[in-house]
Amino acid sequence: MAVDPTTSATSTATKNTVSNNPWANASASAGAANKASLNYDSFLKLLIAQLKNQDPTSPMDASQQMSQLASFSQVEQTIQTNTHLKSMLQAEALTRAGDLVGKYVMSSDNTVSGKIAQVEVYSDGVIALTDKKERILMQAGVVVSDAPITPPPAAAEAASSPENEQGFGSS
Repeated sequence: MAVDPTTSATSTATKNTVSNNPWANASASAGAANKASLNYDSFLKLLIAQLKNQDPTSPMDASQQMSQLASFSQVEQTIQTNTHLKSMLQAEALTRAGDLVGKYVMSSDNTVSGKIAQVEVYSDGVIALTDKKERILMQAGVVVSDAPITPPPAAAEAASSPENEQGFGSS
């Protein structure tokens, strides 16, 4: 009775949906490591059961057994490497978030700007709080600078227009 070593790795990968955001990935690494150790224990129990219950007239091929052990060991090492990598990414992201405090920021839609007083780190992103208590999601298009940022004149006029406050254009 042979064990398919890729079955447990595939099911683990499909159960652990991990986004590309390093903030979100940091919490997922502990779960993956725990599942790997549970799968490893289960694999060893299954292997021992195979050896105990094998047919003495046609024992399990040693090369097949070694192949299974090597495949499972490789999967376990890959999960551990990913865990360490995610920890490093989390540390680097926290350092970058801390470096934002004291800098000036403007939202991607040019409607909110100010000096960053603090940074809130969540599992799915980073929010900068300005000195005016305004919140800016740190995403693509956000401008960060060491000097104060002034919005372009067109953006400032559009933001103060009553038509745009209601979400309607001038048609």
